[in-house]
Amino acid sequence: MEEVLNMGILSIIPSLLAIVLSFLTRNTVVALTVACIVGTLLAGQGLMGFPTLLKTSLGTTSFSWVMMLNVFIGILVAFFQKTGAIQGFTQHMEDRKLSRKAIQVISWLLGMFVYFSDSFSPLFVGTTMRSLSDKAKISREKLAYIADSGAAPVSVLVPITGWAAYLSSLAIGIGTIATQEQATELFIRAIPFNFYALFTVIFVGLIASGIIKDFGPMKKAEERAMNEGKVLRDGANPLIGKELTEMKAYPGIKPRVFLNFILPVIMIVIIAMGTYITMKSAKTMEAFLFVIIFMWISMLIQGIPFNEIMNTMTDGIKGAVPAVVILALAYSVNDLSKMMGTANYIVSISEGFLSAQLLPAIIFMISAIMAFSTGSSWGTFAICMPIALPLAFNFTGGEVTTLVYACFAAVAGGGVFGDHCSPLSDTTILASTGAAADHIDHVKTQLPYALICGGVALIGYLILGFIGA
Repeated sequence: MEEVLNMGILSIIPSLLAIVLSFLTRNTVVALTVACIVGTLLAGQGLMGFPTLLKTSLGTTSFSWVMMLNVFIGILVAFFQKTGAIQGFTQHMEDRKLSRKAIQVISWLLGMFVYFSDSFSPLFVGTTMRSLSDKAKISREKLAYIADSGAAPVSVLVPITGWAAYLSSLAIGIGTIATQEQATELFIRAIPFNFYALFTVIFVGLIASGIIKDFGPMKKAEERAMNEGKVLRDGANPLIGKELTEMKAYPGIKPRVFLNFILPVIMIVIIAMGTYITMKSAKTMEAFLFVIIFMWISMLIQGIPFNEIMNTMTDGIKGAVPAVVILALAYSVNDLSKMMGTANYIVSISEGFLSAQLLPAIIFMISAIMAFSTGSSWGTFAICMPIALPLAFNFTGGEVTTLVYACFAAVAGGGVFGDHCSPLSDTTILASTGAAADHIDHVKTQLPYALICGGVALIGYLILGFIGA
């Protein structure tokens, strides 16, 4: 499965099939499964190709990390609810008589607060604000959009995140970028040119505050929630287990919001940021494990029986299963796309359009299409950065100019844009999970907003290309 094939236009069939079927059937699991089976057959892997694909794709460190992170977050959310912490936080917010706009703005700000992890951010915002959002008659689609837009678009702008370290490392050895310090400086100088991420963060704030009114499918979802009181459409399939959405607090326990909610979140932030500063790697999963152990002991001390705590952990794991299943299949489609040479095909058909003036815009579009097709922004970065930067340096005569900054940012922003629009994306899946929204409903309502920000970014790169070339 590791051999990369050159299958040309056939290489895009699995991703295209997964995306089309997701929208037609509204069942992401079926769509991804069919895409995997068809793809392995096209690749000549035979009837055993699908199970082989699952074994090779899921037996990786990257999938294990995201799977365990989901499981740990599921357990933590279950603990929050069993101790009455989320219910207490919701009641505290309700007592402040917050408006629908205020709740949405707080959700937006909360996502930026946990910028260090694009995986944790949408889950945290969704699970924290869901109850309050439901009572304010805010659609789950809207909450998922706000949670999603405060994740990767923020992480890719901050120079002290794993995203920054990863993107800058891809630039080392290209052109005049010889050291990590030079690569980090490139990342920082490229931030103002990361148009999609910047526009998205601002745009979601304007939408949340009501300065820009909802439109398209999101407007219909919001009208349904406000007029009919339905935060989910009839027949929707929330991407989270009922074990988490219907869990009640343990009878008689005091809802100590600081001890059982605020302190654990602060501990996660401190451990993640502390390990990033000292070890150059944010140990997010380890932070969650530490906090789970802390809360387990704390719950015992507060009088919750041992068996009740263990059952709560089990329910937390069960609640995370729907997202883990879709993530597993999405990773398999992504691995299949790599094997069939999807990225190479997309790059090859665009080579004839390249010029100094159009370079940033074309790189942005290629990165977006690639990320949309594969559901992986980081995979897109790894493929596009070694292509984009040498081309930029070639046009600038080896000098680090605005064109180089723009191309670096175009790869970063394009990857996030395509990832934002794709139903195969892990962050999109996690946003649906956190908000307990129907996954395809989230994708459909978010898509017009993402396309507007992407369109504005594209215009910006066209202008910048002619100025900086």
